[in-house]
Amino acid sequence: MTENDSIRITPLAERPSLIPRLYEINDSWPVFTHHEPAANALLSQVPVEFPEYCVVATDGERVVARGFSVPFHSRLDGREEMPDQGWDRVLVWAFQDRRAGRSPTAASALEITLDIGHLGRGLSYRMLAALREAVGRQGHDALLAPVRPTAKHLEPRVPMADYLRRYRDDGLPADPWVRVHVRAGGTVEKVAPASMTVAGSLADWRRWTGLPFDRDGAVDVPGALAPVHCDTTHDHAVYVEPNVWIRHPVEPRTG
Repeated sequence: MTENDSIRITPLAERPSLIPRLYEINDSWPVFTHHEPAANALLSQVPVEFPEYCVVATDGERVVARGFSVPFHSRLDGREEMPDQGWDRVLVWAFQDRRAGRSPTAASALEITLDIGHLGRGLSYRMLAALREAVGRQGHDALLAPVRPTAKHLEPRVPMADYLRRYRDDGLPADPWVRVHVRAGGTVEKVAPASMTVAGSLADWRRWTGLPFDRDGAVDVPGALAPVHCDTTHDHAVYVEPNVWIRHPVEPRTG
């Protein structure tokens, strides 16, 4: 038996009793991302409203990973399949479409989050495969993903487009998480330049980061993929996070 044999990954719709436990995971998300408005308002409702688009991994009785995706209608006027305001835009669209009774035409991943203790064991590949299968069961032929490159925070001042041009000698992307997606069959499509936005007072940012935020201009914040813009005159700072749209082909499996 291998280490991964003890891990069970299932569609959340088959294990709804785990919904209250999805956030027991010891994750590595930066604190400031929890203050993104769309996430605060809607993300916790995704597994409740769209359990068939979500997957959960357990190791015995422990929840060790979660994967969320949502369906949305990409063909309305003013919309595009992969919007520049990637992550939070598709999250809002999913709920707007559900309330309006619109049939979805696309599905987008929102997150694959692993417990820190289960990193580096190949679980991310398995979770991505499970999320692709989940959207395929709903009749979709692709899983879109506004991906957050895991090593980009080490170089926040490098433009995302330049960062994505970096490859290893074997031809695969230099970034580890983008590489997982490409190895799994995904295609890098475009940058989502304003995928997530977090704004707050300077007191908010000092509390979230422990940094002084006492000078105007760009501030490098641990965990941020781009600098945070500080305005001392108006007492606020704003973080606009770029992500990367990746498309995964999926085999529809309805019926």
